[in-house]
Amino acid sequence: MRTATLRVNGEPRTVAFPAHHTLLEVLREELGLPGTKHGCELGECGTCTVLVDGRPVLSCLVLAAEVEGQAIATVEGLASGGDLHPLQACFADLGAAQCGYCTPGILMAARALLAENAAPTRDEIRAALAGNLCRCTGYWKILEAVEGAAALLRGEAWRPRPETLFGASVEPSEADE
Repeated sequence: MRTATLRVNGEPRTVAFPAHHTLLEVLREELGLPGTKHGCELGECGTCTVLVDGRPVLSCLVLAAEVEGQAIATVEGLASGGDLHPLQACFADLGAAQCGYCTPGILMAARALLAENAAPTRDEIRAALAGNLCRCTGYWKILEAVEGAAALLRGEAWRPRPETLFGASVEPSEADE
């Protein structure tokens, strides 16, 4: 067993764990933070993404002992008090999370992007989220939610595109009239 103090979501947490446990295992099993999800455990799906010193890290591939003294941020640390982070609010408002399993990893990867780039293009968002797989959505609402959160974080008014909420508009054909 190893004992270490990890800084998780701004708080020091002293925890004992087997030296071979990953950060994912320690966060979930020892610290009771289930938001970080077990996915493939091979670094392929992104569901276990957390931030370590502000950088997205696949927690299934990092030993917990390796991050002692570094700032670890999980999805549980996104909200402030009872207020959702703009990313969380935009995801909820747009229905960008369906089953929700991939959502924590995507939120954390997006948070890292927005901390580095306040006005990312759609292509930059795609690149930042490329390591996060989602089986339920078509990614469009996820991309739109990140764009919306970026605008809100910049202090701009933002409304989702109607086609994101309602689908593409279709002109009635002559047969419909």
